[in-house]
Amino acid sequence: PGLVVDRYDDVLVLQSLTAGSEYWKETFADILIEETGIQNIYERSDVDVRELEGLKPITGILRGIIPTPPVQISEHDLKFKINIATGHKTGFYLDQRENRHRVGELAKDRDVLNCFCYTGGFSIHALANGAKSVLSADSSADALSLLEENIAINRVRVPADRHTALEGDVFQLLRKFRDENRSFDMIILDPPKFAPTAAHAEKASRAYKDINLLAFKLLRRGGILATFSCSGGIDAALFQKIVASAALDAGTEATIIEYLSQGSDHPVSLHFPEGAYLKGLICVKG
Repeated sequence: PGLVVDRYDDVLVLQSLTAGSEYWKETFADILIEETGIQNIYERSDVDVRELEGLKPITGILRGIIPTPPVQISEHDLKFKINIATGHKTGFYLDQRENRHRVGELAKDRDVLNCFCYTGGFSIHALANGAKSVLSADSSADALSLLEENIAINRVRVPADRHTALEGDVFQLLRKFRDENRSFDMIILDPPKFAPTAAHAEKASRAYKDINLLAFKLLRRGGILATFSCSGGIDAALFQKIVASAALDAGTEATIIEYLSQGSDHPVSLHFPEGAYLKGLICVKG
């Protein structure tokens, strides 16, 4: 528990989140090199949860030589630049890999709004699969700058003229779009972790309901909502109830056509059900 290792090309990015993993960190590094043959390990142990273990944040080179960020990876034949030094988590959200591919398939011929877009994973998959247009919204200028770079390196498959990036608070932007009577064929909601623990569930539930309610109002009839929660404090049943309540308050019918979750390389222990942290619903507006 408390050890995360993600691989980006020939670099491993390691997060140590607990005192136990911190104690064995150097041993883990040696084992990782032996098992993978990869010599370069970068540490991103800069997460607030370390404070609960009495640990200070640490970032930097743990082993080998790290190329100047960003590093570049390939996902489903699409290219992405990853900033392992300053990006979210270890630089990218690998747990959404299969979901990006699936949502991209559903985006064909649709006007798409991608909220909390980060560096454009869902946006680029949507464009590559024939989306009519994609509007990507995020509060981070740095993330949007890297998104534009990712579009540029995929120019053979991703038409830049169909994409628009918008910097701003997503909650405020959704209300602005509602007031302007904007509408979309598909909306993607992949927000940050609103409820890291069950103690935050009530406040987080209100935030999830707010964005999903606004999304239902902005969707055209027959439109698709791809909505996610990565909060460990909100289980799948509660998340579905929140989305159902949002649809009810929006005065619309909606049907769940698919359930999505984290990738198969994020297994869940029977003794730790909170490990099933990523919940996704694909809903069609009636």
